[in-house]
Amino acid sequence: MKTPRNKITLNLVRDAEVSVKGFIAPIEYTQYNFHVEWDELANFRVAEPKQQYPISAFQAFLPSEPVAVGECWKIQEAGALTLLKQLQPKPRLKLTIDSGDSYGLWACLRAYNDGHAEIVFRIHAEFIMKSGKFTPSQFAGHLFIDRHREKVVSFKMYVPQTTINFDAGWTRDEGTAAEIGFCPKMELSTGTPPHDVKFAVSITQEAAERALSSRFYKFQKINWVSLEEALELAPAEQKPIHVISVDGPLFDEAC
Repeated sequence: MKTPRNKITLNLVRDAEVSVKGFIAPIEYTQYNFHVEWDELANFRVAEPKQQYPISAFQAFLPSEPVAVGECWKIQEAGALTLLKQLQPKPRLKLTIDSGDSYGLWACLRAYNDGHAEIVFRIHAEFIMKSGKFTPSQFAGHLFIDRHREKVVSFKMYVPQTTINFDAGWTRDEGTAAEIGFCPKMELSTGTPPHDVKFAVSITQEAAERALSSRFYKFQKINWVSLEEALELAPAEQKPIHVISVDGPLFDEAC
């Protein structure tokens, strides 16, 4: 079967294995000091610092058919869960508080040339603890592939370092209390991707992240403008300005 023009097929060698390092830094901040008072949060550390995986765990991040740059597809859940268990033993993909936007595992082809391809992805998941749950804002990441050898060159899955990048729920006799906070590093990785690769076809990292975010949040499809631009456009187009004030991020599940 001939691959459509501008689309590529991605595969990995079936009998290969990949070594992945995991790391969770101590939590630096929580709004109500749960990272001090709640033992599970105070001692929140990676389950397995290093682990070997069959290539099937990473094949789950590849598309099942040819794709073009900028095109998105769903990641297979089993592979993602296998990797997430290295961080904490009880990951869950369907969040406890499900707004309808927070569920999903999506990947996007950002760039390729004859020898290499780069996939970026976004996953929403949480970890179930003995007395609560821990919900990262999101898991972002990339998968860099050698197309000739059909091997993983680099893989990284991490929680971005935004000001607030997780929320948590601590269940006690009096009920469940919500918390937000900052963890400086939570990731799985195989090493640094090469920086000298010149891609034949690509989109920017920002464009790929927006394409992924749009799969979760419908408001991302809106052509947002700054307040200054809105003040100029409103009278010219005879349209009202709708202003919303929020106390948390719109683009992830940190709050």
